[in-house]
Amino acid sequence: MSHQYRWRTDFDKFVLTYNFERRRGWRKSDSDEDWNFYWANVHNVKQLFHPDSGTRLGDHQVVNHFPNHFELTRKDTLVKNIKRYRREMERESSADPSKVKVPEIIPMTYVLPIDYSLFVEEFRRFSNQTWIMKPTAKAQGVGIFLINKLSQVKKWANRWSSLSAKDWYVVSRYVDNPLLIGGKKFDLRIYVLVVNYRPLRVYLYQMGFARFCNEKYSSDLGDIDNQFIHLTNVAIQKKSEDYNRAHGGKWHLNNLRLFVEGIHGKEASQRLFDEVNAIIIHSLKACQNVMINDKHCFECYGYDLLIDSNLKPWLIEVNASPSLTATTHPDRILKTGLISDMLDIVMPPDLPPDVSHKGMRWDPEEGLVPVEKHGFFDLLYDEAADTTATLQPTGGRGKRRA
Repeated sequence: MSHQYRWRTDFDKFVLTYNFERRRGWRKSDSDEDWNFYWANVHNVKQLFHPDSGTRLGDHQVVNHFPNHFELTRKDTLVKNIKRYRREMERESSADPSKVKVPEIIPMTYVLPIDYSLFVEEFRRFSNQTWIMKPTAKAQGVGIFLINKLSQVKKWANRWSSLSAKDWYVVSRYVDNPLLIGGKKFDLRIYVLVVNYRPLRVYLYQMGFARFCNEKYSSDLGDIDNQFIHLTNVAIQKKSEDYNRAHGGKWHLNNLRLFVEGIHGKEASQRLFDEVNAIIIHSLKACQNVMINDKHCFECYGYDLLIDSNLKPWLIEVNASPSLTATTHPDRILKTGLISDMLDIVMPPDLPPDVSHKGMRWDPEEGLVPVEKHGFFDLLYDEAADTTATLQPTGGRGKRRA
């Protein structure tokens, strides 16, 4: 049975409106109150949940961001939460060796200006290391640059006293030994759906991709300012004369897995993707206790990870609003399918509209049970069941469930 929901959105994107209207027959709502599903921008979600807004959502209403999503998706708060989490887990594992040990999740990172003294000390210890500076609250590669001299940072220090927190930077050890394919650097974009934080339930989308730089990688200091060598953001790379509009510099995760298997073996490839999954779960657990777990919310994150030449994955950042703009025809197919599968999980078509039905399905014998697989989404972690699935992001080797 399909329900005719009323939808709102702050984005005029084909992959959204096509899924709402043509695939499901939902009706558009122009009302601030009369809707079932709201795909909002982060600013309007903040206003929606502000105590002074006077808004009280009903059990039939679902929105696409948690109120303080920034605990995971802002670069400085992500660093703060992961560092705290690792300290707590290290204390627990020291007291109880049977506890799970947390892997290194992010490269060594400092928040500027508050960690400036610590950063300077670390910089001087490893004077030949390259670092990468990023604005904490910007996206698509805006404001990112590499440094290898302390003087390049000191010129910023003179004006830090006048900066607000939204203008802070993070500075991270630059991973200067990235895994290369065809001599080019790349990162991974992986989509992760969270329907609940307490207990934590996480789904992994099997149709992620690798994003390539247009120019071959070089660690020469003369190339330190060349963004087409060092930054994988599509918004940066599509400005290059070498940008290929047919494939958009993207490679399916299935192809990446086959490449790693062919060069390093199946066991190494499996270990790599197991470590990717572990990083995703640990990063979410790092923010779990500080996230406002409003029952009306879910979130589809865009995880960006980098693999080094030792096949060690590193978390680069987490995006609260991963791009829904389709740069190629395969990109449109992928993102349309992503939204469709996601909607079926958070707004189950065979169940009446209710926030308690997020991530659930009806079983004739057991009643309401968690969805374990739908389309290309697989259950990665379900804290209520205390199970962690070891998944293989292979691009849907199994049969897609409609």
